[in-house]
Amino acid sequence: MPKTPLEPRPQSPAAPPAGPGRARTVLRNIAIASCVPYLALKAAWIAGSHLGIPDGSPLLDHRTTMIVANGATILMDGSVVVIALLLTQARGRRLPAWLMALPMWIATGLLLPIMTGFPVQLLAGLLGGGTPATANAGRRPFLDEWVFGVVYTGFIVQGLALGTLFVLYARDRWGHLWQGALCDLQDGPTTSVLRLGAVVATVIALVPGTMHLLWAAGSTAALNPTRIEERTSGFYALQAVDVLFVAATVAGVLLLAFRRGGGLPLWVPLALAWGGSGALACWGGWMSVASLTGAQETADQPTTGMVLLYAVQMLVGALVVTQGAYFFAERAAAAKPSGPRP
Repeated sequence: MPKTPLEPRPQSPAAPPAGPGRARTVLRNIAIASCVPYLALKAAWIAGSHLGIPDGSPLLDHRTTMIVANGATILMDGSVVVIALLLTQARGRRLPAWLMALPMWIATGLLLPIMTGFPVQLLAGLLGGGTPATANAGRRPFLDEWVFGVVYTGFIVQGLALGTLFVLYARDRWGHLWQGALCDLQDGPTTSVLRLGAVVATVIALVPGTMHLLWAAGSTAALNPTRIEERTSGFYALQAVDVLFVAATVAGVLLLAFRRGGGLPLWVPLALAWGGSGALACWGGWMSVASLTGAQETADQPTTGMVLLYAVQMLVGALVVTQGAYFFAERAAAAKPSGPRP
């Protein structure tokens, strides 16, 4: 019998394990424990503590705004605890697919830039280019230097533990949909639309790709005065990392749309599109929100070009993740056995 379009290699989903197992339990505990320093700091600040906040910090200027912002970030980091629990419990396998995949995509998009960017900035600082905590010399201090190390290290541990748990979860629940090679993919009803969407996303992605590349090369186009003044080698390195996220997104979506990778494992372009689009969209969204509650001084406010860049990044990420949803929906439908139910 001929294969159904887009039908993956015949393979049954792996039976869910009876329990999380020792390795997953350890990873879950690590993910939860890594949230404690950040949550404790935020709770202390809401309660009125100035731990890690030097005198004169702009964080102390608006008490109500600080409470609201810290409360929101507590909820965001607290969601890591919920996700870690669901990834290791039977109830997590019974939830709708989108209810697990979408929060993990957002978590990936927020954590991946920190997991890559913070070590890059530290390396740049060691090479004499300044660090995130010392780049603001001559301006009002924002946070004590140790806060960056504690918080960002916790985020990196969260990302590693949570990411590993999700890969194991996805293998158990959806492994039959993302295993195999690109050459195994066959055209389906929406292939032409997905290819058009991939081209559109690629063209739009040229905007953030070009801007980050210009900034990495030293251009000041669309930057605000404060950002121009505070550029260090760490800033340039981060812009180069952002270019890589754009390139990963484009490579992943084009490979999936046009299947030019031959025997390349299917998970490779999926991982590229997943991580790249998440980083673009979620970090663009985070910076957009930050711009709404940002500094009062004109020099600190994001320019129109910066705000538009954040919006374009969100648009690219939304296009790619939507295409991914359709891709997996077709794969899942093709993998279902045909014929009447018994």
